[in-house]
Amino acid sequence: MGAGIDDVARAAGVSTATVSRALRGLPNVREETRTKVLRVASQLNYAPSPSAASLASGRTRTIGLLTPSFSRWFHRNVVEGAERTLRSAGFDVLLHAFDVGSDMTRRMIDTGLLRRRVDGVLVLGLPLAATEIMDLDRLDLPLVFIGAGSPQHVRVHMDDRACSTLAVEHLVALGHRTIGQIHASAADTSRWSPARERADAAAESLAAAGIENDPSLVEYGDFTHEGGRGAAARLLDARPDITAVYAHSDEMAFGALEVLRDRGLRVPEEISVIGVDGHELNELVGLSSVAQDAQAQGEAGATLILEMLTGAPVGSDVLFPVSLEPRRSTGPVPG
Repeated sequence: MGAGIDDVARAAGVSTATVSRALRGLPNVREETRTKVLRVASQLNYAPSPSAASLASGRTRTIGLLTPSFSRWFHRNVVEGAERTLRSAGFDVLLHAFDVGSDMTRRMIDTGLLRRRVDGVLVLGLPLAATEIMDLDRLDLPLVFIGAGSPQHVRVHMDDRACSTLAVEHLVALGHRTIGQIHASAADTSRWSPARERADAAAESLAAAGIENDPSLVEYGDFTHEGGRGAAARLLDARPDITAVYAHSDEMAFGALEVLRDRGLRVPEEISVIGVDGHELNELVGLSSVAQDAQAQGEAGATLILEMLTGAPVGSDVLFPVSLEPRRSTGPVPG
């Protein structure tokens, strides 16, 4: 049997708690003590047991991740980035999915399922009620929001207002003034949600260009491909005069492109389409888009959780930039 943490502590003349802190690189250990512990551990060929380390520290080495979806592009990429970062640091991920309806109804978060099972919580693109946020705060664990989240908590997100500004200004510069929009959800009115931010910024950008924000030019697609199809069909039925469509996600834009193709409308000669996200299929289908780095946001959220576990100070708002990627789906207004 190999040497244990008690053996290292006796040989180094320190407590087992000091050995644990020194080996994990935690603060409040004198540098000469840390050096001695590391030397003794190496001499005794001590290899800490992950389970024993968790018991000694009171940690589970698991991070809870709450999300409404694993299939949508944004959520899938954020989860991949977060999980990769956490696993490289020796942490597992406990995933909790919430089936959110088009009216934003879902089951409430049960913090009892998280208590004593996780060391921190990542909330991914899931608008929460004030009572749910209070319940999460009572867990007294590091808490980071990715996407939707209030400024009172640590939040990682893209610049949603800038994405709508870029998209609308791109279409206006091409001469479009009758611009249909596919928003995410009429029911998502939470102040700090991406859906609300994008909708508000689009309205402001249209107003700045002297274009009325006509409600008949807005439909809702729930950030999904099928939702985009239905919204595009309703837009064309109600307003056949539109010359461009701004879909607030690439997946909704893909659905809109299918409807336009089915109706024999040429893109961009008769109607232009732009989305948001930077989906990996955009190059293939030629979709103009405002791109974000979703995986990097997942990595940043996970890194913040890890830093908070060590007691390190972190910024409360990590804002990721966006960039316009024009392709062949947008062109000058017809005629």
